[in-house]
Amino acid sequence: MLEKYRHKPFRPRARLVMTTPVHVLAFGGGAGLSPWVPGTFGTVVGVAVWWGLSMLPATAYLVAVGVLFGIGCWLCGRSAQLLGVHDHPGIVFDEVVGYLISAAPLVFATPARPGPLWAWLLAAFLLFRVFDILKPPPISWFDRNVKGGFGIMLDDALAALPVAALLYAAERFMPLVSG
Repeated sequence: MLEKYRHKPFRPRARLVMTTPVHVLAFGGGAGLSPWVPGTFGTVVGVAVWWGLSMLPATAYLVAVGVLFGIGCWLCGRSAQLLGVHDHPGIVFDEVVGYLISAAPLVFATPARPGPLWAWLLAAFLLFRVFDILKPPPISWFDRNVKGGFGIMLDDALAALPVAALLYAAERFMPLVSG
């Protein structure tokens, strides 16, 4: 389950990453250069991107996330190809988009949402990291068997779907339980 984290691939130099546009984007503006938990730092970038995109109407938000997923397929695949490492831990654009999918229910206006928005964003963050790291079946199957940029993006998108479903359900049913 955590097999890919046992081997430490080479860490590209910051100069290489920060001077190659494909790597700058794939590495989340440098967040993926972190020697510790680069995926978590990439997810932090996802929170910042969510704040910007959350100002859009909900339909436009979903279209933007779909477009970013498509761009990410090419971007992550190209970065991995240039590095010679499939799904290098420093490639965190997939985490950014994964978080955007996880937190998508929060874009829709829910007047009865209990608690502050930051708590919901934190829940999306933590749950996404858990699902992304543990990759329960069938996510783990896709992670192992779907290659290239699409594979890099797909496992994170799939890890985000149960998080989005949980947030959606919690938003809808918590007011009924607490009220």
